[in-house]
Amino acid sequence: MAYVVGPACVADYSCLEVCPADCIRPRPDDPEFTTTEQLYIDPRSCVNCEACVPACPVDAIHHELRLPPEHAEYASINVAWFEESR
Repeated sequence: MAYVVGPACVADYSCLEVCPADCIRPRPDDPEFTTTEQLYIDPRSCVNCEACVPACPVDAIHHELRLPPEHAEYASINVAWFEESR
């Protein structure tokens, strides 16, 4: 199981700075950073440390098992972003 970035994300990179697994993308030095709607967590790299949750200024990050029902599709949206960018 992994953490998921939901629709409240404002692409603030506070969560990137605390992630020990480096699994949140795009990073500020990635070309997609300036055009992305939000950040995404790679479920294959996420180590479930929860460090990103308190770092998020808008409470957009949730464990995939605790995603609000109205945002459940964001688990697959995060996965798809990584599949498309590889």
